[in-house]
Amino acid sequence: MSEPTTNVTETTGSNQGQEAWEPRIIAIICNWCTYTGADLAGTSRMAYPPYVRVIKIPCTGRFDPLFMLKAFERGADGVLVSGCHPGDCHYTAGNYNARRKYTVFRDLLDMMGIDLERVWFSWISASEGGKWVETIKNFTEVIRAKGPFTEYREMIDVG
Repeated sequence: MSEPTTNVTETTGSNQGQEAWEPRIIAIICNWCTYTGADLAGTSRMAYPPYVRVIKIPCTGRFDPLFMLKAFERGADGVLVSGCHPGDCHYTAGNYNARRKYTVFRDLLDMMGIDLERVWFSWISASEGGKWVETIKNFTEVIRAKGPFTEYREMIDVG
């Protein structure tokens, strides 16, 4: 990831040449359920904001909380982790493991000054393309309202 995404506005007057910020969201998603649900949304031509970059992992049980920190370090404004519904994991208990990891890691994120509203967990099955779209729309609006997240990068640049 490089610098945050910007679009140049082409208006007249005092706004000419200003850059409009758009959120940069990283989605770390399960191959079996959420990825397939996102694919269903795409093949069904459901529209949702284009500011999400997907990282597909075999299972949310493979999710490492350090993936979140690396995403923020490299310019993400928000991170979404999503997998199979609890009890429906293709690897039996991977989503339970991910949820436990995140529960432990939340306090560290908070201590580091990372706004917990910039990190979302969701459970989306392969047949829930509409839920994927709604989750992305809602998360994008939350991140857009919060604005760019530069505090973490500034903190690691100083330290």
